[in-house]
Amino acid sequence: MRVLLTGAAGFIGSHIHRAALAAGHEVVAADFMLAAAHGSAALPPPGIARVDVRDPDALGELLHGVDVVCHQAAVVGAGVSAQDAPAYASHNDLGTAVLLAAMDRARCRHLVLASSMVVYGEGRYVDSAGVPAEPAPRTRTDLDNGRFDHRGPDGRPLAWTPIDEDAPLRPRSLYAASKVAQEHYAIAWAAATGGTVTALRYHNVYGPDMPRDTPYSGVAAIFRSALEAGEAPRVFEDGTQARDFIHVRDIAEANVAALEHPLGAFTPLNIASGTPIAIGEVAATLARAYGGKQPVVTGDYRAGDVRHIVASPERARRSLGFVAAVTPSLGLAEFATAPLRSVSGNGAPTWR
Repeated sequence: MRVLLTGAAGFIGSHIHRAALAAGHEVVAADFMLAAAHGSAALPPPGIARVDVRDPDALGELLHGVDVVCHQAAVVGAGVSAQDAPAYASHNDLGTAVLLAAMDRARCRHLVLASSMVVYGEGRYVDSAGVPAEPAPRTRTDLDNGRFDHRGPDGRPLAWTPIDEDAPLRPRSLYAASKVAQEHYAIAWAAATGGTVTALRYHNVYGPDMPRDTPYSGVAAIFRSALEAGEAPRVFEDGTQARDFIHVRDIAEANVAALEHPLGAFTPLNIASGTPIAIGEVAATLARAYGGKQPVVTGDYRAGDVRHIVASPERARRSLGFVAAVTPSLGLAEFATAPLRSVSGNGAPTWR
């Protein structure tokens, strides 16, 4: 197929680019090379066009003869302050809307959209009797006093259980709000055009070529950057927060599968390893493999973080035949000494 790949020079996009070419597809690659992600003087790699997805004229040229769009371009991260909101809305939401309109004009009817676990907000929980429970967001008072777990009416901590794609969308951050909006635009586009959308809800992605530590980085990059600097990784809360970490090579394979197998009008899929791991264990695994200082559990917290979120990857297995090949224990050990991007964040993202 002829594939338009946006965000092709990014961490995830570059891996998808290689995987799609290896699968025999023709890839039209584009990236705006945002300074916040690539540095202020970065040029697009050979074979990648410098294009802003908010530019309808440039998209019209790229979409000529394209069978499917793989949309990875986005401003990422939880957001540092409310001042980041225009950047998320502009690049993620306006950019997606402009792209969808251009796809309609080009009569391209298949989209693979990079979404995220953050659309769920809090994870899924059960109380001490195994009854589903929906906790309210944690309060600063509780967090300040080291009470990190959600608790049921009996005062006992709620236990996490895997979340599936039918869970309600409850964004807790600026980035999450933008990813929910992207999904909603895609749903409306599919209804208006008869197109198909597969929204891949990535869980915690890590792997070679991940950007170094910035205020917008994922926790694996933050831990790894600390080790490289000769410092101990600093683990927030009590370190028992449960997550699902998935290797970027698996993310790339999931995208290729979604490109090759259109599903329904709108199909969201968790893309996860299926092997939960605690944040403290992520830091400890990286430290052992790197040979660096052991993690320090600080008891600090970051406002807006959720306690536990673990995915069920079952629907992706049934729908796409996708099963992650890299376990977190092996993948994180490899990541401990894998190359990181030497040029990354250059301050907060801008929206103009």
